[in-house]
Amino acid sequence: MKEVKDIPINRMADVLFAERIKNRFSEWRDGLLQDRNGGSQLQWNSNDSKQQFQTVFFKMRPALNLTGFTSHQFRLIQLVINKHFKDLSYVRVNGDDLCSQQLVVYTESKDDKVLLMKEVKDENRRVAEMKIQAAIGFRHVIDLLSSEQKLIVGHNCFLDIAHVYSKFIGPLPSAAEEFVSSVNKYFPHIVDTKILLNANHVLQQRMKKSSTSLSSAFALLCPQISVSAKSTGLTFQQCVQVEVQVDDMRSSNWDSGAKHEAGYDAFMTGCIFVQACSYLGIDFKLHSPSENLAHNEKLCKHVNHLYLSWINGDIIDLSTGNKVAESFGTNYFKKKYPNILFENIVLIWGFPSKIKAREITESICKVFGLTSVTSVYHLDETAVFVQFSKPEFVSDFLLLKETLEKSDGPISVLHPLAKLLEGENTHAGNYETYKEICSSPISKVLFANQAEAVGIKWKREAVEPKIAVERKEHTSFWEENAVNNSTKSSEKSKQGKVHNAKKDMLCGNYEIIDSLNAAEVNQIRTNNL
Repeated sequence: MKEVKDIPINRMADVLFAERIKNRFSEWRDGLLQDRNGGSQLQWNSNDSKQQFQTVFFKMRPALNLTGFTSHQFRLIQLVINKHFKDLSYVRVNGDDLCSQQLVVYTESKDDKVLLMKEVKDENRRVAEMKIQAAIGFRHVIDLLSSEQKLIVGHNCFLDIAHVYSKFIGPLPSAAEEFVSSVNKYFPHIVDTKILLNANHVLQQRMKKSSTSLSSAFALLCPQISVSAKSTGLTFQQCVQVEVQVDDMRSSNWDSGAKHEAGYDAFMTGCIFVQACSYLGIDFKLHSPSENLAHNEKLCKHVNHLYLSWINGDIIDLSTGNKVAESFGTNYFKKKYPNILFENIVLIWGFPSKIKAREITESICKVFGLTSVTSVYHLDETAVFVQFSKPEFVSDFLLLKETLEKSDGPISVLHPLAKLLEGENTHAGNYETYKEICSSPISKVLFANQAEAVGIKWKREAVEPKIAVERKEHTSFWEENAVNNSTKSSEKSKQGKVHNAKKDMLCGNYEIIDSLNAAEVNQIRTNNL
């Protein structure tokens, strides 16, 4: 239906084709008028014409179905129709089977032509909407779960909810408050089985001797179903009988423990949920199917509580957006995993791939002390987070790294950090640098490639000017002290003290100045977090 620009036809082949097509359409239209007036019908002269021009009815109007033409020839046909025929219309109709139909339709009047175009437009829209609905697929399931306000059950499912949000609702908000509010609007009832496992004293005491991972909890709570339970000594008596129906193809291996297969993970999560509910005192025999389980008084206090970070044990209430007071068992894991302190973190990337986290810890501890590193977290094979025990170690490490990279002497080669800096591709920064890299629209699989694409190695602009200011302030401080301390001395003696103070500042003990600078640099980075 889109109009083709009235461009001049210059090629001889196009001129001849356009003239031939014009004559054919004239003959067909004249034949229609003769037939309506009692004359004879048009007879095509060849089989090719019959194949390319087939008379049909479209929307109760006579039409020619055009086949066997190229896209360029179709454009020429449309040009001819628009230029020479007021009572013929060229239309393209999209079919349900992804095939399109090219037609030339005869219309009685201008109003009839307008009506035809409206009918064609409505038909194409209907077909397009059907294709869209067919392509939506699983989105219908998400919309149905949301509209029915079903209870969503997951295991450690904060990231799962974030993925569902980004794929079916919209881009992830930059603020956690906006994300929490929007998730609660679409899914008002979410329960995390990992929360339930830590909500009951009996379950928690048993879980201390075992992992609360999905497969481990399944083996512990559903030993009659889980094959892996046979190899573990700790099992519970199954409180709720779970009946499994499978087809013949999977009947022999349905319980093979296919971890991380989506359907099997969902099955394990459901089994854990019903067993945990039973330990909370929910009797499914007394529970009405019409009753929303999310409103059960024994379960509702755990609904919409998700772990923001299992390592830290932080729990957020999706209903309010607030952090929840520590639940039973959280302290156990906080002892096992130290709190994450962003001001204590150094991001290191681009180091040799052969270096392990243990080697990184050992090399840094040789410089800053045995207790200087509390943990090392791998982002991927190219990057790690190193969390120091004190925030001042962050700036000390970054300054030391730069000093070693600028030095070519034997000390830099034999230094404990030499292996980490091998290859001259190792870069580092504080947590603010990590946020800046991740905020870029550029996306790479490996973090080192992401940082390289963003163009960040290690920003010193915020550090170097501060060091220069510090040195200037220290110079003024030494000059002022030298003048005050020599008020009772002669002018010559006073000048000598000032000269010596300047000399001490510029050539003396750099260790004191560097430590002051390092502390100031750390303060800058801490204030920026």
